[in-house]
Amino acid sequence: MKNGRFLAVVLGAITIVLVVWGTLWPVKAAQGYAPDKHLVQSSGTPAAALQNLGADIRALNWGKAYNSLANKAQFTESDFMHDVTGAYPNLRTYSHLENFETRPTHESDSEADYQVKLHWATVVGDSVSTRNVRVVRNGGEWQVEWPVTKEAALPPQVIPVNYLRWDVIYRGAGDDWGSQDVDAPHVRIIDMHPVQRADGLVIMGELLNEDVVPAYVAVNATVMDKNKQAIATEGSFDKISHLLLPKAVTPFLIKFPDVQLSSVGSVNMQPFSQLIPASADPVIEIQNVKINPAPDASLTGSVVNQSGQIANIAHVLGTFYDKDGNIVWVADQYVDRALLPQTPVPFNIHIPEDLSRKIASQRTVVSTYSMGGAA
Repeated sequence: MKNGRFLAVVLGAITIVLVVWGTLWPVKAAQGYAPDKHLVQSSGTPAAALQNLGADIRALNWGKAYNSLANKAQFTESDFMHDVTGAYPNLRTYSHLENFETRPTHESDSEADYQVKLHWATVVGDSVSTRNVRVVRNGGEWQVEWPVTKEAALPPQVIPVNYLRWDVIYRGAGDDWGSQDVDAPHVRIIDMHPVQRADGLVIMGELLNEDVVPAYVAVNATVMDKNKQAIATEGSFDKISHLLLPKAVTPFLIKFPDVQLSSVGSVNMQPFSQLIPASADPVIEIQNVKINPAPDASLTGSVVNQSGQIANIAHVLGTFYDKDGNIVWVADQYVDRALLPQTPVPFNIHIPEDLSRKIASQRTVVSTYSMGGAA
C-alpha cells in the first residue's frame, strides 16, 4: 500500500509539473497568436471584421476586441470576457484560442450572418465552441454584434447537503499497526473489445469497482505479437472516469497508433486502483440524452449540477452498444464551462459515421473536478 500511495503522489506531482510547464511554456500549436500590427486588416468586409476580432481575442486584447463591437452598449467589457472565457475557473481558463473559423450563412449590403467556430487548445486537446453572429455595416466599416449569453441568476437559497462521503486514515509513523494497512479497492475489467480503425488499433471496455470504497482507477494494455513479444503498451489517459464510487462502472478506450489488429496475437490488460477519499457530491444529472443519426452522428444532451457547489470541469463519457449489448464505441467531451448550481449546460459528443449505424443503445456518465478536489 505504501508503494501505491508513493506512486499516486509521484504521478500527481508529474501531472502538476506538466500542466505548469504547458501553461508557462506552451507548444507552438497551443500558444496564443499575437498578430503584428501591420497584419491587421481593415474592417472593410464582414469577414475581415470577424478575423480582426478573432486576432484580438487570440492576443488577449480584450479592450480592443470589446470596443470594436457594434452592440457593446448592451453589456460591459467584463460581461464580454466572461461570455468568451467563463466567469468561473474552467477548462478554458487554461487554454488559448488557436483558430477562429468563420462561415457565411447570409449576406446583404448592410448586414451579414456568420457561423463562427472558436477552436481552443486545451491540456486535453481541441475544444470547439460555436456561435451565430451578425456583422453590420457602419459607414465604410463593418462591426460584429456579439451574442452575449445571459446566464440565469439564481436567487439566494439553502440547498440541503445529504450525500455519502468516504475518508481514509492511513497508518502513520507512530502508529503500532504492525504491517496492517488499508487495501487497494477490488476492481475488475468486465468487458474488453479490440477494433481496427484507420489510425490504428483501439481497445475498448468497461471497468467495475466491485468494492464498497471509492477508487482511483486506470487501465494499461500491452499488445503481444504471435510470438508473445510485446508490440506496445498504452494507457487510458482521458477516455476513462478515473474516480469510481462503489459498484460504479466506467468505460475506457486505449489507442495504439499504427498497430494493426491482424498482427496482434494476445492482449495483456492491467487494471490499477488506489484507495482515495471521495464524496458523492456534487450530484450531476444528465438530461435529454439523444442519439442523432448520420451523417452528423452525435450524442447530445445536457448536464445539470444539482448541488450547491460549483463544478469547475465536467467530463462526459458516452458508451455505445449494439443490439446484442456489445460495446461499439467510447467517446467523450470535456465541458469547457463551469457547472453552476441548477444551470443546464449542453454537450455534443461526435460519433464516427461508420459506427453510428451499429448503435442501438448508450450509457452516459459524468465525472467532475471542483477546485479543491475531484468528485
